[in-house]
Amino acid sequence: MSTSPTSQKSRSQSPRTNLALGEAVAIRDDEEQDDNDSAIGSDDAASSTASITSSILHYRTIQGRSFHSEKYNTQYFAPNDDQQSESMDITHHYLTLLLDNKLFLAPLKKDVQKVLDVGTGTGIWAIDFADEFPGAEIVGTDLSPIQPTWVPPNIKFELEDATGTWSWPENTFDFVHLRYLFGAIADWNALFAEAYRTCKPGGWVQSCEIDPPFYSDDGTVDDNTAMQTWNTVVREGGIKFGRTFCVVDEGLQVPGLQAAGFVDIQQQNFKVPVGSWAKDPKLQQVGQFLRSTMENDMEGYTMILWHQVMGWPKDEYQVFLMGMRKALRDKRIHSYMNLRYVWARKPEEAAEA
Repeated sequence: MSTSPTSQKSRSQSPRTNLALGEAVAIRDDEEQDDNDSAIGSDDAASSTASITSSILHYRTIQGRSFHSEKYNTQYFAPNDDQQSESMDITHHYLTLLLDNKLFLAPLKKDVQKVLDVGTGTGIWAIDFADEFPGAEIVGTDLSPIQPTWVPPNIKFELEDATGTWSWPENTFDFVHLRYLFGAIADWNALFAEAYRTCKPGGWVQSCEIDPPFYSDDGTVDDNTAMQTWNTVVREGGIKFGRTFCVVDEGLQVPGLQAAGFVDIQQQNFKVPVGSWAKDPKLQQVGQFLRSTMENDMEGYTMILWHQVMGWPKDEYQVFLMGMRKALRDKRIHSYMNLRYVWARKPEEAAEA
């Protein structure tokens, strides 16, 4: 059995990005910070969603948590239960805050007709898009039918494996939306090739990914054993799993879109604080919600990687989780994660090809 970093104090430094992701985030003064972070309430942190009954598919149960059906050969690291769904909804909330209440950055036309949301999760992004564009038809796909049944009339959800050949014909969608597929994709070029195939000439695709490893500009992450262990879990675990969690650091989005044939590729990078330490009020809120997603389901994000992928000692797992919860609330640690939005257009000339 392999030895976890918690067995001996990790001396490794936090991963240093080789990407220009912006200036350092300004840190709040100590007196400005408190332990309560009252911006997160039960009403606005996430909304509970009613799941389609699990009897539709036979979910797998691992250590008391449900995962997608064995119908799909695809491996995915996170559960599909209510606890994980709540974290998905909180994630949508902080990403919307980060974009100043926008759902996308691609320059879509107001008369967009057909939209595909790949890996829709709880369907919350697709539902918001359907509300904003009532004249558009939105399709959300996922491995699990965990989306609500009460949705706008212009949206539908379908079961589909994003890692295979998509069921849609060529030139179907005006906009293909892909978000937070880290840890799920073995071949990113193949994913973007499917997005290109199903996108209409002149249509857009947008990819949003965050790297789960913790970074810090002042070295405060380097001395925290729990966060260093987390970084090892997601970096080395992704390698062993055959599905990277570090899409931003490895720079997979832009080359993959280029290889597929997209043009007018643009990107926007963010350092997303974890917690309320940022001086900027918006980043304070975003950071609180990002931390909330982790505190809500730390186990869901790590149990498969720790036990099945890395094969680390079971008796050290709860110690790791306790260390992470403490680190996330430590105001002396100024951690952040790197996030990247990339959007690109399928050339009109593709219609003639």
